[in-house]
Amino acid sequence: MATERAEDVRTEAKPPNDKFVRPTGSWGTESAFSDAEFSERVANYHWRFDADAYENVYVVGDVHGCLSELRTLWDRLDPTHDEMVVFVGDLIRKGPASTGVVEFVDDQPNAVSVRGNNEAKVLNGSVDPEAFEPAVESIESMPLVVSWGDSMAVHGGVDTRRDLSDQTPTDLLESRAIPPENGYDGPFWFEQYDGPGRIFFGHTVVESPFISDGAIGLDTGLVYGGELTAYDCKAETLVSVSAERTYQKRPAEKFLSF
Repeated sequence: MATERAEDVRTEAKPPNDKFVRPTGSWGTESAFSDAEFSERVANYHWRFDADAYENVYVVGDVHGCLSELRTLWDRLDPTHDEMVVFVGDLIRKGPASTGVVEFVDDQPNAVSVRGNNEAKVLNGSVDPEAFEPAVESIESMPLVVSWGDSMAVHGGVDTRRDLSDQTPTDLLESRAIPPENGYDGPFWFEQYDGPGRIFFGHTVVESPFISDGAIGLDTGLVYGGELTAYDCKAETLVSVSAERTYQKRPAEKFLSF
C-alpha cells in the first residue's frame, strides 16, 4: 500500500467559490453525517455544498483521460446551471487526453472532482508532473471529499474497521479490500459499509455499477473498453456511454461482478 501523500500538497484544498464550504466540526444537523467529523488531515481537503441549492446532482465515474466519451456523456446528461456534477476522481492517466479532461471539468460552472489516486501520483512525483501541465494547479486544488445532504464522494472509499474520524487520506484514495492487502480478492469495504449516509466512489473497476444502501461504485472500466457511468441522484437511475475503443488492457479478474 502506498504511503500517505496528501501532505505532499503544499496548500490546503480551499473551495473555489461560495458554492462550497469547508466544514469544521459536524456537517449540519439535517444530514446523516450530523455527528461526523474527519481528522484535520482530511478535513482540510473536504468541501461541502448545499444540496437544497440544486435541483439535481449527478455523480460520474472514473474518466481516465477519455475526453471524447466524457463529452458524449455530458451532452447526454445536459446539466443545467441548477444541477451539480460530481466526479469521483481519476480524471487523468491511461487515456489519451488527461489535461483536456481536467480543463473540461474546470470549465463547467457546476462541476467538481475529488482527487483520485492517479492525481495523487502526479502530486507526489510517482509520475512526471510535467506530463500533465498545465493541469497540475487544478489537480493540486482537488479535495479528497465532496459531500452534500446525506451523501459524499471519495475516490477509493473508507476502511470499515475504523470510524470516519479515523480515516486517513490514503484510506479515502485507495480503499478497496478489507484488509487492503487482499486487493481484488476481497472482501470489499463497500459490501460492509452501512452508513452513516451513502458513499459514492470509483477506483475499483466493476462490470456494472455497485449499488447498495450505503455505497455506489461507478468505475465501470471506461479506459479498459468498458463504460463511463453517471448516477442521477434525483431519478435514482444510471446513464452510461460506451468506450470508443480499448485504451488499455486489463485482466478479466480485475473487473468485479456482484
